[in-house]
Amino acid sequence: MSGHSKFANIKHKKEKNDAAKGKVFTIIGREIAVAVKEGGPDPANNFKLAQVIAKAKANNMPNETIERGIKKAAGADGAVNYEKVSYEGYGPNGIAIIVDALTDNKNRTAADVRSAFTKGGGSIGTPGCVSFMFDKKGQIIVDKEECDLDGDDLMMMALDAGAEDFSEEEDSFEIITAPEDFQAVYDALAAENLSFASAEVTMIPQNYVELTDENAIKQLNRTLDLLDENDDVQAVYHNWDE
Repeated sequence: MSGHSKFANIKHKKEKNDAAKGKVFTIIGREIAVAVKEGGPDPANNFKLAQVIAKAKANNMPNETIERGIKKAAGADGAVNYEKVSYEGYGPNGIAIIVDALTDNKNRTAADVRSAFTKGGGSIGTPGCVSFMFDKKGQIIVDKEECDLDGDDLMMMALDAGAEDFSEEEDSFEIITAPEDFQAVYDALAAENLSFASAEVTMIPQNYVELTDENAIKQLNRTLDLLDENDDVQAVYHNWDE
């Protein structure tokens, strides 16, 4: 896993997110609504909701906003039903892209996602065409500047809590878990008052692809920007080595 600055990517995403924090909170709010409807409002008995709350806290969503979202989803006014949809396809030079969305209008979302791929010189593929290139894992990124622990101590703490892997980058520590172990590891580290640059269950590329052609980079960024601007899109995963 080393050689790719995960925190650099996280910082890049957070800078964009901070410029539109309302969009980020809207995305997480939808995830909370779906998790509550599927498993109830108690995170102790709803693993998926607990994961979304961890993600919300990593994005600095206020506790009262989280609680309000849970209560709304559990009440009679949580009437909007969102459906989970995923799309897979290719960007320039065969870059693999996965798009996860929550939508109340599948036709609209499909058209918007297809348009984003097309405008960036890519194409939508069939389900499964690129997902085999990714592993679903829990991923926790800790900014070194925000961490008082020595790397070896943090590693032992994470591994003792059930983490699969630990790596040290120039500016951050990366902790990888199996999806089902993510919450236990997150809780163990949070109990030590650690702050996280990112904490979520995500799709991690098995291999990264470099782009050297400036036009290809421009096209790929166009696709990623269009997807990022879409309110239905919850997450975008790709194997571009930025």
